[in-house]
Amino acid sequence: MRAHLARLDAVIVQAVIAGALSFSHLHDLAEAAGQGGWKAWAYPVSVDLLLVAAWRRMREQQRAGHPAGGPRLWFLIALAASLGANVATAGLLDLDAVPAPLRVIVAGWPAVAFFGGTLLAHTPRATDGRTAVPATEDTAPDPTPGPAPVPAYVPPADPTPELPAAQGPQESTPSTSTTTTAPAPAAPATPVPPLPPALVDRVRALAAEHRATTGRAADPDAVRVRLGLPPSMTPSVAAHL
Repeated sequence: MRAHLARLDAVIVQAVIAGALSFSHLHDLAEAAGQGGWKAWAYPVSVDLLLVAAWRRMREQQRAGHPAGGPRLWFLIALAASLGANVATAGLLDLDAVPAPLRVIVAGWPAVAFFGGTLLAHTPRATDGRTAVPATEDTAPDPTPGPAPVPAYVPPADPTPELPAAQGPQESTPSTSTTTTAPAPAAPATPVPPLPPALVDRVRALAAEHRATTGRAADPDAVRVRLGLPPSMTPSVAAHL
């Protein structure tokens, strides 16, 4: 922990010293180019802030996997301005007689820095690399429909024949003729509930599989159990075997 703090402190001290020297060189060049007073102190702030802002925005774009051409361009411009000012004040330039092109560049720097800072401020910030990817031909869902699900079969209610209402005792009347009793009507046969076409195909497939495996005809009740149908559906299954 102490070694980490010592290394961190050394980096901060080195950064402060280098920043102060660069700040001083930029101030001296701006003042020599005719930008006196507070304007000479504002030039180093403008150059160094643009440099730091472009670097941070460039790193954000790179971490998110986005192109960072714009921030990289403004980083190189600010780096060239800072490096050029430091080299120019190393005795290679007579600060008492600054050339006219250099005066023009120094005078036009605020507009360039303002334009670059505005573009960097309005660049969409990338929070992370997990951005939503629009659906393309490769990521679009497969439009081919899968097999249709087999509908759950609901057996119809068993029809119950209506019984005639019970009649009370009637008074016997004398009659000379012999009364014949009509036979009771036979109860109607319970209809076999039909199977859906999908279940009919499934019944036949299971019967064919059973015959191919065992060599015997399939038991309707066993086929009904495999299909998960109620016992009342055994006649319907047997009708299609």
